[in-house]
Amino acid sequence: MSSTPPLDTDTRFSYSRTWLAYGRTMQAWIRTAVSLITFGFAVYRLAPLVGRNPADKRVLVTHEFGYILVGLGFVALVVASVEYSLSVRVLRQEYGPGPRASPVWFASIIALLGVFALMSMIIVP
Repeated sequence: MSSTPPLDTDTRFSYSRTWLAYGRTMQAWIRTAVSLITFGFAVYRLAPLVGRNPADKRVLVTHEFGYILVGLGFVALVVASVEYSLSVRVLRQEYGPGPRASPVWFASIIALLGVFALMSMIIVP
C-alpha cells in the first residue's frame, strides 16, 4: 500500500467537506427510499378502502402501484449504495483512509426491511 503525503490545511478541510457531502447525499437517498417503501406499503394496505369488491380494477391498480413504489425504494437504495461505495473508494485511493462510513450499513438494513415489506405484500394479500 502506498503512503499518501501529508495534506496541507486547505486540502484537509476540503477532504473533510467532501466526506461530509458524500454522507449527506447518502442520507438523502436513504430518506427518499424509506419514504417510497413506506408510502408503497401504505398504498398497498389501504387499497381495499378504494373499492369494497376485491375484484375491482381500482384495487388491482392500487396494489400494483404499491409494488412499484416499494421496488423503486429498494432499487434506489441499491444504486445509491453502489455509487457511494465507488465514490468513497476513489477518495480513499487518492487521499488515504478517511472516517468510517456507516451509511451503507444503514441502507442495507433499510433494504432488508423493504424486501420484508415486499414479501409480506406478496405472501399476505
